[in-house]
Amino acid sequence: MGVALDRPLVSVDEARRILAATGTPVTRTERLPLTQAAGRVVAAALAATMDVPPFARAAMDGYALRSDDTASASNDAPCALRIAGRAYAGEPWEGRVVPGTAIAIATGAPVPDGADAVEMIEDTRRVGEDVLVSSPVSRGRHVTPRAYDVAAGQRVLDEGVILTAARLGAAAACGVTEIDVYERPRVAILPTGDEVVSPGGTLGPGQIFDVNTTTLIALIDANGGEAVAHPNVGDDPVAIDRAFLSSLESDLVLVTGGSSVGERDHVLDTIARHGQVLINGIAIKPGKPTILALVNGRPVFGLSGNPSSCLSNGYLFVGPLLRRLARLPPLRPERLSAQLAKTVTSPAGRHQFFTVRLEGHRALPAFKGSGEITSLSNADGYFEIAADCERVEEGTEVEVTLF
Repeated sequence: MGVALDRPLVSVDEARRILAATGTPVTRTERLPLTQAAGRVVAAALAATMDVPPFARAAMDGYALRSDDTASASNDAPCALRIAGRAYAGEPWEGRVVPGTAIAIATGAPVPDGADAVEMIEDTRRVGEDVLVSSPVSRGRHVTPRAYDVAAGQRVLDEGVILTAARLGAAAACGVTEIDVYERPRVAILPTGDEVVSPGGTLGPGQIFDVNTTTLIALIDANGGEAVAHPNVGDDPVAIDRAFLSSLESDLVLVTGGSSVGERDHVLDTIARHGQVLINGIAIKPGKPTILALVNGRPVFGLSGNPSSCLSNGYLFVGPLLRRLARLPPLRPERLSAQLAKTVTSPAGRHQFFTVRLEGHRALPAFKGSGEITSLSNADGYFEIAADCERVEEGTEVEVTLF
């Protein structure tokens, strides 16, 4: 159920609760070459169609032999076996090992028929065309059996797992070249505001370069999405409406700018006209003027145009929601304790995420303001100040969440 547009600010915890119930993971799939699938989510379980390895192979350089031939071998009476041939990786020895013989074999080479063990070269002695073995060799010694890694029919990858280098290697070992994965959620970025100019353009009076599209593209990529950047739209309600409807082809929409209270802030009206507003402002600093809505079942964020606010709430709210849409697990950021190097204050009733720079065990304040991107770019992480706390004294031990 939606909320009235004049609803009071929601708490950070309430915002997270609403987010947790918003949006559904993508169901679209695509087939990719293994070489392009790192980090993607498996869409269909993969079973092996062959044994891996497909033959018994030598685990050491040495001699493939019949273990029974060495049953009575000792230092005083070593077993002498005639070397009947040589086997290399990719060049198996064709034939059968008969009693009294051995095959010189390299690591990875197929163990020839008749042999059931490999003795390391270091534990033998060569005399002419014979090899001397001075102790009994157990059956299966230094032999990797067929299907030791994977048996035909065995499940190699489960649906829903992330393709790491090792998992891609397991698929490759089975001869697979392509794999079905879930598509990345498409995330539309729609910047608004007469004052915003794309980097590389020419600034007019009172204009600034668009920071948010660049930072949000990076955030989207890091959290499993595919960014779809739309051109900036000026403060014209008709143009904003048209661009917004166009952005709804994506799975998630991020509208930046125009989410505060002002005569030219048309974003809230546009979103409310087409969908269901779930959040209209969060009791947080930075990032208070944040909107979350559902439009045709699609999550839509209205984010502050201020770069620090936009990216901060991108980290806190957009990233977690996007990861769920992308079927990725939640991030587990590293946290550490540090001593606050300077007393800081926080507005009453606002949960603040205060950025800091770390120097050894000291946390130096880095936050300048909602409009300054260096509040984040010069920071190593942040600590949280509860809504009922207005001052944190110098020397306080704070828990810093690293970016």
